[in-house]
Amino acid sequence: MPKSTAGQKRPRPSTTAASSRKNSEAPELTPSTGNQSKPIRPSLVGGKENRPGSDGSISVIAPEITNGTPKGEESELDLVDIQDAAAAAKASNPQHTVPYSREEEIEKLRTGGSMTQNQTEISRVRNLGHIQMGAFEMEPWYFSPYPSTFTEADTVYICEFCLSYYASNQTFTRHRAKCLLLHPPGNEIYRDDFVSFFEIDGRRQRRWCRNLCLLSKLFLDHKTLYYDVDPFLFYCMTTRDKHGCHLVGYFSKEKESAEGYNVACILTLPQYQRKGYGKLLIAFSYELSRREGKLGSPEKPLSDLGLLGYRAYWAETVTDVLVEQRQASPDGRGGDISIEDIGAVSAMTTNDVLHTLQNLNMLRYSKGNHVIVLTEAVLLAKEKARAKEKAKGIVRRKIDPERLMWKPPVFNASSRTWNW
Repeated sequence: MPKSTAGQKRPRPSTTAASSRKNSEAPELTPSTGNQSKPIRPSLVGGKENRPGSDGSISVIAPEITNGTPKGEESELDLVDIQDAAAAAKASNPQHTVPYSREEEIEKLRTGGSMTQNQTEISRVRNLGHIQMGAFEMEPWYFSPYPSTFTEADTVYICEFCLSYYASNQTFTRHRAKCLLLHPPGNEIYRDDFVSFFEIDGRRQRRWCRNLCLLSKLFLDHKTLYYDVDPFLFYCMTTRDKHGCHLVGYFSKEKESAEGYNVACILTLPQYQRKGYGKLLIAFSYELSRREGKLGSPEKPLSDLGLLGYRAYWAETVTDVLVEQRQASPDGRGGDISIEDIGAVSAMTTNDVLHTLQNLNMLRYSKGNHVIVLTEAVLLAKEKARAKEKAKGIVRRKIDPERLMWKPPVFNASSRTWNW
């Protein structure tokens, strides 16, 4: 009678050591079973460059924002590939390897609003076709995180007083019939015969300041903050008529800046550009720094138009200080003045004064010392600029310190941040 084998293990076939090591090695990427003709597809997790049909170039895309609330970029952007992306963009655009000349920069600013030479810095394409604000219809320059439903509208209507936005003319008309705001919701701290300045606290007027940041992002390519407005003060410049105070431009300022910046973001709306408003905004920011008893400087890096505006203001201010110094001297040749003296008079930092003198080629080395020389070329350029402004009908306006009704605000820890 045969013996029962239930519960007993079946004997394994004997294997050698070489075959055992071979079986324990990592498996091959090619499948050993199944359909042998089906190739293994590469993973699409790596990004756009791994998709079929891609040309292999690397592009850095910012995280998608669908609900109008900005998300953190650190968790969704592969920072390891930024250098490779910059090299690939530079190789794919050899015509931009040579820096733009001054004429090309100005022409590019007039036509496109930006002269960014590194293509990896352009993280978004603009998402709105046209916006209408008051009596002006404009074409945006850059992306702004408005709600996704507004990207399908032909024209986005923005109220020029409360800065609310609407996708149809019907809803905008209904809003205008109910909107009672005729000026920015803050304290009027300066008024002359031409403009007014309002101070708005981002913590007290969050919705209005967020709408202002969304609007400014349409014309600023380097602006990244448009939601957390509590740590900032906003100074808005307006013109007045019988209908109210119309927004011309603004600049924001941190309530407590560790670096001593007096401007965080500055913008003149496109319909008011090239009329002298930008210099007036910059002059007002330095007047506030002068009232605080501090030296101010804008936050870096500056946007393209902001950099050109500040360079022009610095050159004009430093030249005016040196001309006044020369006229006040008895011999008419100018007395002794240092870089620190120029900064104290103009409320500019010594670094900004030094860079301006270097750009104007006004620093010379004589007898073992550096001296400041007011050259004829600088004076001729100043006269040319004045004649050009006069030919265009641009009226030069200045800030009158006596009309500024303001003292530096003092904030505690709770008023500088969120207050839930």
